[in-house]
Amino acid sequence: MRRMVSLLILCFLLLSSTSAFADIDEGLITIGDLVISRPVGIVVTVLGSAVFIVSLPFALTSGSVKDTADVLVGEPFRFTFTRPLGNFKQYSSFGSLEKTQKSQGAAGEQKQDE
Repeated sequence: MRRMVSLLILCFLLLSSTSAFADIDEGLITIGDLVISRPVGIVVTVLGSAVFIVSLPFALTSGSVKDTADVLVGEPFRFTFTRPLGNFKQYSSFGSLEKTQKSQGAAGEQKQDE
């Protein structure tokens, strides 16, 4: 069992780092996404939903229900069900860094306008 989990994690890591393997056939990436990433995404969505239910009283008292729901349920749901097959570009570390910088830049522009 331990060997099987290690193999699945290794396959997931290899298939999710598409920028390092530019010569990999897109068909392999799509198959890996369908066979490995989507089932893992479903499990993470279900577990995130369970954790959200447990954290709901704390999120209600702090007023962060929307943010908590988005992180624990929304992001895994979008990763699993709305992302095109084989497309990991928006979930790479560079993409999220770029997205964060753009959102911070937009927030800075709004503050300067006020």
